[in-house]
Amino acid sequence: MRNTFPDHPPTPPKSPVTQPTSEPARPPIRFRGRSFMATVLAPVPPVAEWLGDLDALNRRAPNFFAGRPVILDLAGLRLTREDLDGLLAELAARNIAILGIEGAPPSILSPELPPALSGGRPAGEIDTPGEAPPTEPQPRENAARSLILDAPVRSGQTVLHLEGDVTVLGAVASGAEVIAGGSIHIYGALRGRAVAGAAGNPAARIWCRRFEPELVAIDGLYRAADDLDPTFRGQAVEVRLVEDAIKLSLFERG
Repeated sequence: MRNTFPDHPPTPPKSPVTQPTSEPARPPIRFRGRSFMATVLAPVPPVAEWLGDLDALNRRAPNFFAGRPVILDLAGLRLTREDLDGLLAELAARNIAILGIEGAPPSILSPELPPALSGGRPAGEIDTPGEAPPTEPQPRENAARSLILDAPVRSGQTVLHLEGDVTVLGAVASGAEVIAGGSIHIYGALRGRAVAGAAGNPAARIWCRRFEPELVAIDGLYRAADDLDPTFRGQAVEVRLVEDAIKLSLFERG
């Protein structure tokens, strides 16, 4: 009989080989440096009396520490860990949040406390509100309470005037800060921080000829640069509060 089967079985068809799909390359992790201005509190002994002075400042300017990063400088103080815990509790009771601690010996620090900081660059003294005026009559009782600055406010400077408006005839540089109890008028560019109504005045406003701020705030409500409408950048802008919200509007350069 004739063999009808082939000498070799047919080779089965090869299954298609799946090529590994290449994933898109992930971008490398990038780090950016960014500097922020911080207020440094440096207690002096006796600490109880220093806390009393701090309470007096808070009575004169209730919003002075609102939204401010604060560094606690303990250089020159000899504190135990219990002393430090008590001081931090006193500051927390006054709504002062401590971002970091300078000048403390490592033996009294621990991971649950604010981190130890070093290497900060001084940015000059911040003027605090003066004492209450005398009760006796003053010859210029109705004198203007505005502060007029003929020169620009440079980077690293803080101008604090809680008794009225602040007028800057130049620019406010990036890294600079102007804090007013009333309104702020800037005849140049605003590239730093402008805080109006800091003494509790929701009717205060901010005006500037060129709007490029790092932050604007009125009566404790603030908006950082990333949260501001970019269409107003570089324009002449008025900032005010409307129903507890920051509102921007253009005004004529005139």
